[in-house]
Amino acid sequence: MKTLAILVLCGLAYVCISASTGASDSTANAEAPNDEGVFVKQDEAATVVRQKRATDPASLSLAQLEALREVCEANYHCENMMDTSGIIAAYTAYYGAIPY
Repeated sequence: MKTLAILVLCGLAYVCISASTGASDSTANAEAPNDEGVFVKQDEAATVVRQKRATDPASLSLAQLEALREVCEANYHCENMMDTSGIIAAYTAYYGAIPY
C-alpha cells in the first residue's frame, strides 16, 4: 500500500513538473506583458473606483457594525458608552467619523 502511495505521488510530481515546464516554454515565445497597463497611480485609481461611504448608520452592514464594536471594546470608556448610547454614538465620540 505504501508503494502505491509513493508511485502516485511521484506520478503527480512528474505531471506538475512537466506541466510547469511546458507552460514556461509557451510563454517564452509570447510577447512580454506591458507592465504599465497593470499598475496605475493611486490618484488615478481613486477617481475611477470610489468607495461607497455610508451616509446614515442604518446603511451599515452587520460586519461593519461588528468591526466598530471590536474597536470600541478596546477602550473602557467607549465600551461603557456603547452599552448606554449605542455603538454609533460611542465610536463617533471617541474615534471620530465612521470610516465606512
